Formats: sequence, C-alpha cells, structure tokens
Amino acid sequence: MLKLKVNNIDVEVEEGLTVLQACEKAGVEIPRFCYHEKLSIAGNCRMCLVEMEKSPKPVASCAMPAAEGMNIKTNTAFVEKARKGVMEFLLANHPLDCPVCDQGGECDLQDQSMFYGVDKSRFKENKRAVPEKNMGPLIKTQMTRCIHCTRCVRFATEVAGVPELGAIGRGEDMQITTYLEQSMQSELSANVVDLCPVGALTSKPYVFEARPWELKKTETVDVMDAIGSNIRVDTYDWEVKRVLPIINEDINEEWISDKTRYACDGLLNQRLDTPFIKYNGKFEKASWEEVYKIIKSKFENTSKEKVCGFVGDLTNMETGYIFKEFFDRTLKSQNYESRSDNRFLDTKKRENYLFNSTINGIEVSDLIFLIGTNPRYEATILNARIRKSYLNNNTKIISLNDLGDLTYPYECLDGKTKTLKDIFDGNHEISKKIIDANNPMIIMGKSLLNLASSKYFFDSIKNFLTQNKKISEEWNSFNILSCDASTVGNYDLGIINESNNLLEDLQNHKFDIVYLIGQDNLNFDKKDEFIIYQGSHGDKGAEIADIILPGSAYTEQDGYFTNLEGKLQKAYKASYPPGDAKEDWQIINELAELMNNRKLFNDKEELESSMLNHLNLQKEKQINEEDKVNKIDENEFQDEVLKVNVKDYYFSNVVARSSKTMIECNNSKINLKSTGTEG
Repeated sequence: MLKLKVNNIDVEVEEGLTVLQACEKAGVEIPRFCYHEKLSIAGNCRMCLVEMEKSPKPVASCAMPAAEGMNIKTNTAFVEKARKGVMEFLLANHPLDCPVCDQGGECDLQDQSMFYGVDKSRFKENKRAVPEKNMGPLIKTQMTRCIHCTRCVRFATEVAGVPELGAIGRGEDMQITTYLEQSMQSELSANVVDLCPVGALTSKPYVFEARPWELKKTETVDVMDAIGSNIRVDTYDWEVKRVLPIINEDINEEWISDKTRYACDGLLNQRLDTPFIKYNGKFEKASWEEVYKIIKSKFENTSKEKVCGFVGDLTNMETGYIFKEFFDRTLKSQNYESRSDNRFLDTKKRENYLFNSTINGIEVSDLIFLIGTNPRYEATILNARIRKSYLNNNTKIISLNDLGDLTYPYECLDGKTKTLKDIFDGNHEISKKIIDANNPMIIMGKSLLNLASSKYFFDSIKNFLTQNKKISEEWNSFNILSCDASTVGNYDLGIINESNNLLEDLQNHKFDIVYLIGQDNLNFDKKDEFIIYQGSHGDKGAEIADIILPGSAYTEQDGYFTNLEGKLQKAYKASYPPGDAKEDWQIINELAELMNNRKLFNDKEELESSMLNHLNLQKEKQINEEDKVNKIDENEFQDEVLKVNVKDYYFSNVVARSSKTMIECNNSKINLKSTGTEG
C-alpha cells in the first residue's frame, strides 16, 4: 500500500492507482471529461488538474500514477485558476445552444462550467464549425459541440470491438468521425450517447422528447435477452420515453445493448387494449365478462387431456407460476410447456440449464469453447465480457463453427458433430487444451440442444468435464447459454412437460383448446383448435387466436425474472397497461375464480410468497439429487453438421418486432450488406 496526502488528509491506496483514483478514495471529487473507469487513459481534456508538491506546474491527475509520499492539493487558488483556464479553452468554440440541446440537465460540461466557467470570453477569432456526421439511425451528431475527449473512440475500439470511430485532422481542424460515413456496426453502439460528456452525440429516437427533470425514473430489469441487464426506465405521462443502463458489475457493468435501449418504442405500437372474440374470421371487441364466460364453457365441455398451455419468452415468473397452478389445481392437467422447439432439457439438477461459470467468471477464464451459439447476437453483453477477457488475459477462444465477426479473434473448427465427439472422447488436440486449462468454459447454445444427438452430447460433455475435475464447487465449466428472459425462470418453476412431447401432439392436432400466454414463437398449422391468446401485442399468437385477452408488457407490471446464470431479479412497474388490458396474473386469477368460485391467490403478495417458497423447495430437491455419471448410448450419436441458427437480432420478440427504431436498424444493416460496406 502507498501512503500519500490529499488536502492534508493521509490516504492509503493500492499500487497502480492514479492520483485521481487516490483523490476519489479520500472523498475528493475531481472534475473530468476524458477519464472513464472502463476505458483506457487518454489525458487529453486536462480538466482534472491538481497541484502536487515540488511540481512547478499543475499535473493531470487521471494520467499520473500515485506514488509514495505524494502531497496533493485539489482546492487551492492555483488549481482553480488552472481549471478555469482549461474551461475557457473548452468553451471557446462551444455553441451556446443549451436550450435546444438534448443533453441539457445531464451535461457534464454544463455542470462543470457552473463551477469553473467565466461570464465573458476573451476569444476573438472566428468560431470553428464541424459538419454533422452520419452515425446511423440511433446516434444524432452535433459535432460542433465536441470537446475531443475521445471517449466514444476508445469505447468503439476497446469495448465494442469495432474500430470504426476515430479522429482525423489536427489541432483546431480535428474531427471525430466514422471513417466511411456509415453507422457503427455494433450492437452496443448507443452506449457512446451515455459516455459523451457534452451534447455532441445524442439519442436520435429520443430527440426533443423530454427533459430529464420531467421524467419519472424506475429501476428495473431488461427482458430483451437472458442476461438480465439492470436498467432505468424513464416515463413521461406513463409513456416509456427511454431506457438507460444502471451499473451492475456482476451482470452488465454499465453497458446495455442497442435493442435493450431502443426497442422500448415497441411498447406503444400494435398493443392489445381490449378483449377480442373471432366471429366468422374477423375479430370483434368484447367485454371481459363475455370472454371469461366463453372460456369457462369451453373448458367445462372439454376433457382435460385435450387442453394444453404454452408460456412465452417475456413472461415474468409470477405469471408462469399462476398459469401452472391454474392448470394443476383448476383444470387438473399437466399439459403445459415453456419450450417452443424440441430442445433437449434435463432438469434433475439446476446446473444442467444454467450458465454456471457466471458472467463475471468469463474474466478469469483461460479457455472458452463455443458450441452451437453466436454470443454476439444471442447475448450481446456477455460477448462484450468475452472480448474484455481476450484483451486483458489473452484468453484462447475456440468455436465449432465459423460465426463471422465476433469482435475478437477465435479458432474455427469444421462444424461437424464428429469433431465434437472426438473432442469429448479425448481424441483431439482440443481435449488436452481443455484438460490443461485452469478455468475452461464450455458454452453451449440452443442450436446444439436442438440437434438429433443433443442428449448424447449433453451427457458426454458433462461426463468429460466431471471426470477431468472441471465441475466442482470452485469452478463449473459447464454452461448453457439461454436466449430468452423467462427461459431459466420457467425451468426453475417446472413449466415443462418431460413425459409427453406437447409440441408433437400439437402438430398432430391432439388438442381441442390451446392456451398461449405471451407465446408467439409456435409454428404449427391450426386446424380445429380453439386458441386463447393472452399477451400484450398483436403478434403471431394473436393472429391465430379465437379469443384475445389483453395483458401487460414488462414495464407495466412488477415481476421476477431469473437470468441465464440463475440470479433472481425483480422488474418493477414503470407504467400502466393501455385501455382495458390487465396484469397477466390477474387475468388467470379472475378466470380461476369464475370456474371454481374461489381465487387461486388473494393478492399479488400471496402469489409472490407462494412462488418463492415453491422455488426454494425445488432448489432443495435438486441439491439433494445425487450426481450420477450418465450412461452414454453410442447409438444416440448422429454424424451431421451443426448449423448455428440465431433469431433475427432486431426482431427477436414481440416488443422488438413492434419497434420502428428496430425496423430502421434492420434496414440500415440490409443497406450496408447490399452496398458491400458492412464492417
């Protein structure tokens, strides 16, 4: 530990910290524009100047390493004069357009100029002006406001892995630009809006929408993928205006994907706001009483074997749980399922469907093997962690398939299941690499679990890792990469049917009533089935429905979600469902009351506590389950080529499919492909 003084206060800090970080530890705030904890040090804004004993000039604290015996002063007249001089230069060319700038109220330059700005300028030369740049459908530029902090350049190069942003020109002629005048080809691109300390880069879809002090802020959880990024939803008059990241070092650090940030305009479009009944092929509005009566009579006149239910990919756990209880207790049927494809699943132990190494664990891994997954599109934030691990630790990354640009180099294999069999039989050079690695990670995606020989590979990979002591209390190399927000939660609650293949029965038209709750991904040819669809958007599920029950989106109800590594997080209500729409759990509760003359749960609190008790019992049951080496049947292996099938990134769920911004992003990508300029 190093001992130094900050404003005559003794401070002890670890070696390797900068003076700025030492000052922060002493509780002293240092103004800065270019410095950011997650980016490399640039030292080019000079706003963080401090006085150091025996130094004739002020020093830039962000770039100066802390050393033993330093005596730092941050509040002297000398420091204030130096910072005022820097601020005068920064404001020399800065346009006075705060009243029309979207950064107003959240602008670092605005805040710092309150302390260090002067009320008149000595600058008499012509002002510089910079032409606007095209950065695609998400980022609006006003580059005359740019103060050349280069945060956006460093983020694009280091974190996003797309070195498309940079500086051209020198001195006053310097400009930050995308070299080819095109949108940034990254699923993390809009984080530069948060990073920009001035109004040079602002959000294009949010332009002139609201001021920060007019917005109601709700801290919640994202559902666009299975990561469970922590977000803040800002609403104006119950309309979701924007989504921003919240810092959570264990999950998303302080980044969010573009889909998380901008798909929120889909919450306004194609919404279901009243119940509908289909008469003669046309939907007609109805009251809740009407639809409940029809559903009740349908259930009463149909045998329980002929009824089935499917839970969707954005459904919160309370809804999933009450849906399961409705089937178990009211309909006396176990025909419910949360999978929309025939992927292999083993729920005997919880580790069989979790990302066991954890998102944080990626940073200590020394070998990552990707099988049947493309993390760039299936889990963008997780992919950024893999890139970070590669940059910091030079982690070796191998993929069974060629996945295109993942933003980091990786070794490609031939994509054949025969190669995979050789690796986990121990007959391949990669087998030795996995055994020799201290913290290897095997990441399996849904494309592997959908293979004909998925059970064979699931068992052989697990056995190989167990035998080589890669699955233990300290480190578990076995990882399943889920893609949807509710996948792990539904598995935890047991919303699966392992005894019957409901999807096959559905295709063979064995059911008379199909209850879909937020499920829009089922591909089956409807024949004579009576379909009840409960959801928030008029999407694929609503199209085939006979009765539509309008539910709530993820920002319109409190609800738990479990992310891919098994963390239980609560999403909080930020707005209200439109029209006559109700919260999902409430609809099922009212339906149960009509059928049984009693509610399943008296209120949401009772539902929550019952669900959490159920989860604890399930976990205890799984913990007590013995670890067995699975017997592998060689006949289950099929020699085939594994194809990685990824959902269309910008249209992966109902909210994203309803978003105009996501359509623009998709069109922008198509245009780049057609012109052949895609990065």
